[in-house]
Amino acid sequence: MNTMSAKLTFYIPHAASLKDKRQVCRSIIDKTRQRFNASVAEVDTQDMHQTLTIGIAVVSGDAAHARRSLEEIIRFMENNTDAELSEVAYRE
Repeated sequence: MNTMSAKLTFYIPHAASLKDKRQVCRSIIDKTRQRFNASVAEVDTQDMHQTLTIGIAVVSGDAAHARRSLEEIIRFMENNTDAELSEVAYRE
């Protein structure tokens, strides 16, 4: 069994409040959960209205498959939100 995870940091320039941030957060997490079999959650920077930190975890029988899945999820998240992906930190 192979587990891979990543921590993504997004910048939301138009977010003027935590309510604006929550809307972006809920949207991208819901879209990702519907499309992929992965764990996704907001994991940090809850008090910062223009910074969103999301954690993703993938479990697979093959390390290469886990890595490809994680990269596909990251591309999907980057392309399906109006926030800017500013940092990705992988953890194996």
